[in-house]
Amino acid sequence: MNRSSLSRTALAGGASVVGLALMLGTAQAQEPDWTAEPSYGSHHLAAGFTPDPWTQSLQAGGSSPVSGKLGPNCTGYIMASAPDVDLHYTAGSMPLYVTVSSSTDTTLVINAPDGRWYCNDDFNGLDPVVMFQNPPSGMYNIWVGVHGSDQMQPATLKITELNPAN
Repeated sequence: MNRSSLSRTALAGGASVVGLALMLGTAQAQEPDWTAEPSYGSHHLAAGFTPDPWTQSLQAGGSSPVSGKLGPNCTGYIMASAPDVDLHYTAGSMPLYVTVSSSTDTTLVINAPDGRWYCNDDFNGLDPVVMFQNPPSGMYNIWVGVHGSDQMQPATLKITELNPAN
């Protein structure tokens, strides 16, 4: 085999590897699209908001499995194509709690203003809670998932400054 043939063979092999990598990449869990319009709207809350808790009834879950690559405790199935709720929050001196109540096992996936992902499953029984001790002001993109099933389930998202464990 001459040098030119060897180069063509190496290039063809490299293209096959790239093609295989692209095919494998599409089989992985879809990262949640925090830029999309939220399914249940955008809401503005400022520290000291009333009523506390603020609530939103919604359908939890979706067809997209949550990737553990987002962060610790990231699990469940969500509708990755759009957040359920966008929260525009103006912080004060209180912590911020995001929780869900449902008759099914729910999970939370949140993209916070710092660009990091925060998740929880089973903090209070089967209900998740994500606490921000010193919450930054800004946009919180929130998904409510269902653990272990891609079936949509009724749930209530709750946002509070009062410790939900009390």
